[in-house]
Amino acid sequence: MDVEAFFEGMPFAQLLGVEVTEVADGHAEGHLEVDEDLSWNEDQLMAHGGVTFTLADTVGGAALVSVVDQPVPTIDMRIDYLSAATGDIYAEADVVRCGDDVGTVDVEVFAAADDTLLADARGVYKTG
Repeated sequence: MDVEAFFEGMPFAQLLGVEVTEVADGHAEGHLEVDEDLSWNEDQLMAHGGVTFTLADTVGGAALVSVVDQPVPTIDMRIDYLSAATGDIYAEADVVRCGDDVGTVDVEVFAAADDTLLADARGVYKTG
C-alpha cells in the first residue's frame, strides 16, 4: 500500500491541508499550514483544537499503516494541549505497540516556527 498516496486521498485531511511527509517502519511525520480559516479566534491566529487533533490522528494512523499495510480506523485518541498553535504545525508519530486487533501510537505536535511542543497524544487504532 502506498501510505502517502492513501492519506493524500483522504478528503477531510485534504480539506484541512494535512500533508503526510514521511512514513516508514512505524514512524510518520506530517504538517499543516494554519491560516485564519482554521483559527477559533477572529482577532488572533490560533488553531482550533480540532485542527491540532486531526493532524495528530492522521499522522498517528499513518505510522501504524506503515506497519500493517492496511487502513486503521481510530478507536480512541487522547490528547493534551500544552500551548496554542499560532502558526503552522507539524507532528511526529511512533508506533508503541502493534497487536493483531489494536495498535497504539504516540504523537507529538510542534510549532513549525520554533519547535515548541504544542500537544501530546496517544492513539489507539483497529489493526485486525
